[in-house]
Amino acid sequence: MPNSHTAVPAAEPPGLNTVWLRVFLDVARHGSFTVAARTLGWTQSAVSRQISALESALGGGPLFDRLPRGVRLTEAGRTLVPHAEAVTESLRGAARELAELRAAAGGRLRFGAFATADAALVPHALAAFRARRPHVRVSREEGLSPVLLDRLTAGHLDLAVVSTTGRAPLETYALHHLLDETLYVAVPADHPLTAADGPVRLARLADADWIAGSSRPEGTLLDAAVRQGFRPRVAHVVAEWTAKQGYVAAGLGVTLVPALAAASLRPDVALLPVHPQDAPRRAVYAATVRGSSLMPAAQAFIGALREAAARIPG
Repeated sequence: MPNSHTAVPAAEPPGLNTVWLRVFLDVARHGSFTVAARTLGWTQSAVSRQISALESALGGGPLFDRLPRGVRLTEAGRTLVPHAEAVTESLRGAARELAELRAAAGGRLRFGAFATADAALVPHALAAFRARRPHVRVSREEGLSPVLLDRLTAGHLDLAVVSTTGRAPLETYALHHLLDETLYVAVPADHPLTAADGPVRLARLADADWIAGSSRPEGTLLDAAVRQGFRPRVAHVVAEWTAKQGYVAAGLGVTLVPALAAASLRPDVALLPVHPQDAPRRAVYAATVRGSSLMPAAQAFIGALREAAARIPG
């Protein structure tokens, strides 16, 4: 037995110009092409063309009855009104939210940096940035480069100041080069090697006690020693740079110091440059997510970082 109900095929959505909907709502509100034209700053004929184009796009039926004085919505016109209002309000809401998003992002900077960068590079850059953009809300994190990169990928940071130490997977990020820094070995001021002429080979310190941020040299600056064929004896695990210098000054061992941390040297500690064959310069970058647009605050901060990096010796 044939079905007595005939299914209505789903209609394809018409290709509508949002300007047509705006004009349609103005005409419906005022009941007049003339008044709507005056409100929009258009000519009456331009308004009439927009309504005709909308009627054609919707199948050709009239949306307004043209009366001797003004116009009146047809049944089709009354049906269209709530849909046109929903579309235009949705677009206004989208524009508001996007404007708020741009304002929030443009007035916010979230960055992270590894500990040594916080010794001189980041403070100088941040001071210059705040002087130029005092209204930007800044939040900072400190951590190891791989951790900061994970935070960057997850969208918790806008940029991360990272280095090549620790085998951080830098290849998948947009890298803004800041500097290549020299590595030094810190020894007590009266250490015999202070009389050495030229850079020091790490092998000459193979029997020394070392002060490091981890008991395992892998993934730290002491990777350089491992690559030279000896495993440093880590006598003291100390994370903070000024504390490491205190241990060195007391004769408890030696430690490696990058150029970024060399600015605050104690007078009873000497820095000896490490031979470049033993410890190639490590690169320092401002990393961002590849392919993402940089907000003005992030762009400005990268510029401040580059200015500060130019003041780092070696």
